[in-house]
Amino acid sequence: MIRAKGFAGCSVDDLCQAASVTKGAFFHQFGSKESLGVAAAQFWTETTSALFAAAPYQALSNPLDRVLAYLDFRKEIIAGELAEFTCLVGTMTQEVYATSPTIRDACAASIFGHAKTLETDIAAAMRARGIAGDWTAASLARHMQAVIQGAFVLAKAANDPDIARESLDHLRRYVVSVFSSGTSVEESHPATKRGA
Repeated sequence: MIRAKGFAGCSVDDLCQAASVTKGAFFHQFGSKESLGVAAAQFWTETTSALFAAAPYQALSNPLDRVLAYLDFRKEIIAGELAEFTCLVGTMTQEVYATSPTIRDACAASIFGHAKTLETDIAAAMRARGIAGDWTAASLARHMQAVIQGAFVLAKAANDPDIARESLDHLRRYVVSVFSSGTSVEESHPATKRGA
């Protein structure tokens, strides 16, 4: 409901009705709507962490292939209605960053925590390709999340999931170009040709 209507757009009454619970039960469990927002962000983190930990790209042996296959996976899961594939914590962050530091911090922990899961593979790919510069594995991981979150915002603005897919394609091309120092990534890693 939050992904479809926004955090502010979901009243406690709406949430109770959707969950088939009384307001008394809601406030006994959470105490406030803000506490629900924090709990929702934490649940989202646990659920999506398990999804990405079990994703097929994790089985690839080459770190750059894993990074690129991660982007392919992100594109593959853009399916269904906007509320089905957009990011809960991204949605809440945009709404409450200035009004609820508690929810904002829970959302930040989720987004930056997910970005951190990509750092090891990015750093290994940098070492393997002899890449050093004024950017780090951490900064690229954060940039990837910025593009993905922005892609969701644009898809909502246009009411068109293809906008998000298009952004993922551009992000994939960017990552390929960053790692193509001297030798074409496609030549070195045939698996990267798909979707580039």
